[in-house]
Amino acid sequence: MTKSKIFKRLYKDYSKKHLNKIILSGVFAILVAASTSSIAWLLDPAIKKLFIEKDQSLLILIPTMIIIAFCVKGMSLYFAKATMIGVGESVKKELQYDMVCNLVETDTQIIDKKHSGKFISNLTYDVTHITNLLSNAILTLFKDSLTLIGLLTVMFLQNWKLALISIVMIPLASFAAKTLGKRISKVTTEAQEKSGFLTTYLVELFKNHKLIKIFQKEEFEKKRADKYLLDLKEKNQKIQTVFVRMSPIMETLTGIMIALLIFYSGKLMVSGDLDINNFFSFLAAMMLAYQPVRSLATLNMGLNQGLAAAKRILPIIDNENKIKEIENSRKLNLKNGEIEFKNIYFKYNEDENDVLKNVDILIKGGEMTSLVGHSGAGKSSIMNLIPRLYDKTSGDILIDKQSIYDLGINSLRSNISLVTQDITLFDDTIKNNISYAKMDATNDEIYEAARLSHSEDFISKLPNKYETLIGENGVRLSGGEKQRISIARAILKKSKIILLDEATSSLDAETETKIQEAINLLTKNRTALVIAHRLSTVMNSNKIYVLERGKVVAEGAHGDLLNKSDIYKNFYEKQLRKN
Repeated sequence: MTKSKIFKRLYKDYSKKHLNKIILSGVFAILVAASTSSIAWLLDPAIKKLFIEKDQSLLILIPTMIIIAFCVKGMSLYFAKATMIGVGESVKKELQYDMVCNLVETDTQIIDKKHSGKFISNLTYDVTHITNLLSNAILTLFKDSLTLIGLLTVMFLQNWKLALISIVMIPLASFAAKTLGKRISKVTTEAQEKSGFLTTYLVELFKNHKLIKIFQKEEFEKKRADKYLLDLKEKNQKIQTVFVRMSPIMETLTGIMIALLIFYSGKLMVSGDLDINNFFSFLAAMMLAYQPVRSLATLNMGLNQGLAAAKRILPIIDNENKIKEIENSRKLNLKNGEIEFKNIYFKYNEDENDVLKNVDILIKGGEMTSLVGHSGAGKSSIMNLIPRLYDKTSGDILIDKQSIYDLGINSLRSNISLVTQDITLFDDTIKNNISYAKMDATNDEIYEAARLSHSEDFISKLPNKYETLIGENGVRLSGGEKQRISIARAILKKSKIILLDEATSSLDAETETKIQEAINLLTKNRTALVIAHRLSTVMNSNKIYVLERGKVVAEGAHGDLLNKSDIYKNFYEKQLRKN
């Protein structure tokens, strides 16, 4: 994406809606430029009348006008910056909202490949650079350009020869800034990557704190942290170093200009072509022009930072899902809830081998069907394909003879409940975590779901009962308690199709018995697909499919599989020995 396209996109989607405030800020910027120029202009009559001609009639008026000019400049600058700060923060919120919305809407199969730390860094680090581009950069460009034009006008009116010498500094400073700007764009990208790595590490640090303690890896993690922080520090230091390189360049250029001006002005005064009042007014204008020239010169580096950030952000916002509905998709007409896999092939990435190979499965409506197999056999992949969290490579999946790929995605998923071994809970109350399945659920419905999942037993013992905050991902609950909350959520949804992926994996034997009762109630007269390593969970299934390396190698009831499937028999015998 070219710079012009990025600017057009940012203006169209984010800046345009704030155009009235940007124009208002521009009006204040004009006042800043006018007042700054007037300060330099007023020095001419002040010096001439007060110091050369010793005319006391303007002794009060000119100083008063200078004070007024400075006050106007200060107030105008305040209102201009305050207005653009508001614009910047609004744009920042809108960018972050678009990114979060994209995250929420993005396919699971894409999210699984994303680097969470980089995304968080994009959301904070990069968005800040873009908002600076759209707020500070716009104001700086307009304000300082007008101020510089005004001061140059004063300088040309005082002495056009001196003015020509002075403006040589502008292209020299711009050239230096352009060269440094290319460097800062590269370093900023590198810094963003390091920031992403650090964020990911911090997330993992919180998540794995117990592991660190039990293996006494505190010193190891301190060294890792030091490395991540050192890498980020070095990149940020490079960025700041590039910025400060402008200082010696600008100071040197300014010194050369002043020296040349004094030399040439001396010659002009000797020849009578320049008055002392004109010289001081000109010198004041030139010194006042130093700040806008410096700002405009460094603006290029800020622009490169913002553009580099936009190149990373906009593709995230524009990301298109691979899992899409067809035009005129139909609503699921659910009757029995029968699910049929027909010649399903599936792979996670195009350059990888198939995870599922020619899978044919019939999950009868209103019955419990189970999947058994070694880790990596393809059980979870089958489950993820039903609600279209992932999409098949080829083949078809039917629900009550309707292809799920002809259905509206919301219509499909509204009829499915999912309970996984990787329990997802929010940093909220128990009540809100259960009602996440049905936001308009009554208290009685929530309490009933908790009772049926045997969650009521431990909830009643908590100090705030259902209003208890459970912490990040339910950190204040045990594994079994979190699992029961997850099951309560599924019960509350009352879906016709139930997907249970290791739903009892975190439970002790006693709790498992209770939860199994809840599962039996949950799945009664519903279509249920169950994955479980504990065969006690699936023994009563109407049908069990045994998978090996992405293929169905056996099917039947528990008793049948003991006789005809060595894999299933080995699973069973190993668990008998454990018990």
